Amino acid sequence: MTSHPRVSIIIVSWNARSVVQECLPSVVDTNYPNLEIIFADNASTDGTAAWIAREYPSVKIVRHPENWLFARGNNAAIPHATGDYILLMNNDVEVPPNWLHPLVETMTAHPDVAAVQPKLLQYDERNRFEYAGGSGGFLDRAGYPFTRGRLFNTMERDRGQYDDPRDVFWATGAALLLRRSALDDVGLLDERFEMHMEEIDLCWRLWRHGYRVRVQPNSTAYHIGGASLPQRSPRKTYYNFR
Repeated sequence: MTSHPRVSIIIVSWNARSVVQECLPSVVDTNYPNLEIIFADNASTDGTAAWIAREYPSVKIVRHPENWLFARGNNAAIPHATGDYILLMNNDVEVPPNWLHPLVETMTAHPDVAAVQPKLLQYDERNRFEYAGGSGGFLDRAGYPFTRGRLFNTMERDRGQYDDPRDVFWATGAALLLRRSALDDVGLLDERFEMHMEEIDLCWRLWRHGYRVRVQPNSTAYHIGGASLPQRSPRKTYYNFR
């Protein structure tokens, strides 16, 4: 593998043009020399794909025939990727230019690491952890997921208290770098989850197959959250607690 392994970023989206217009430019501006970006459009009707084709012709567009949500939308896009590593990213994530290097370096330094996430902070309040991933996730004794930086719905301020790179039980699907060979080994996202919790299931399978999952806080990403489903949506509650 080269010093800069190829990374394929996959962004699944459905009718979220304004959010994509806000966040995609930062992804395109990622400072990494061996990168492809794949936009997987879940049959949007708001012209998102046409806008990307016009403004960012280097982005590869995969058009799905219907809204396949997060799990199937990503699974169907992965065969189009050419990367040694696959990075699943929500459409409402903004990143600084050098965010990707620490994640790739974690993978290359630790061949048994199959998944790694950045520190995930709020988009609007950038010194506070974000709900979906914080600084890496775990499960409590009842099987309820939590993250470093979040206690139930209370988000901690980032004061560097979770800046240690370390193993975690699960890493957030909002920005998740995956080793492709490990996916070949354990399988892709379980499409029965449709959206929410599928990354926890995947990380659990990775651990069971002898791989490790890590957080690398030297990398930072900013997540708007709620682009697919608002926080108070009954569907969101269903997907989180089924």
